[in-house]
Amino acid sequence: MVYRKGDQFWLGKLLEHPEIMTQGETIEELEETLEEGFRLMALDEVPQDYRTKEIAL
Repeated sequence: MVYRKGDQFWLGKLLEHPEIMTQGETIEELEETLEEGFRLMALDEVPQDYRTKEIAL
């Protein structure tokens, strides 16, 4: 991952998958949310506690 300290949060993204970007109050939280983002992308399935919504781009 590549990361930096923003005004309020740590901001980061995965080098191999730059489309996966997130933030965390701590570096540990940032790592957890990046891992969760990667798993969601890699598994291509949505856990039960998540909601989905289609949007127009």
